[in-house]
Amino acid sequence: MRLAAESRDNHLTLRRVERQQRLVELLGAVHEPVPSSVLARQLGVGLRTVERDLARLRESGVPIESVPGPYGGSRLQRNAAPDPVHLTFEEIAALIASLTALGPTATRTSDSAMRALVRAIMPR
Repeated sequence: MRLAAESRDNHLTLRRVERQQRLVELLGAVHEPVPSSVLARQLGVGLRTVERDLARLRESGVPIESVPGPYGGSRLQRNAAPDPVHLTFEEIAALIASLTALGPTATRTSDSAMRALVRAIMPR
C-alpha cells in the first residue's frame, strides 16, 4: 500500500520533529561536544540529516554551540536546572495543538509534556 504524497510529507515531518526532540535530549544529557557522526549513528540517520536538523534547531533559537577541532562537535548550552516556565492560557493552547498535530504520545517526553499542559488548564 502506497501513502499519498500528503501522508508521506506528514510522516516525514513527524519523524523530523521526533528526531530533533531526541537531538536536544541527547545534547542536553552530556557536557562535552558530540561529533555529528556520533549523533547520526545514535539517531540512525545520515550525517547531512543531522547537520540540517542542528541548523534548524539553531535557527529556531536553540542554543546549540558548534565547537571546532579534533574534540569538537555540537554542545547544548543549558542550565543544569531549567527555570520554571510560565505560560498564558493561549500559549498552552498553542503547545497542546502542536503536540496533538504531531502525535502527543510519539515519545515518552511528549506524552509527559502533553499531560502536564492539560493538567495546567484543568479546573481545580
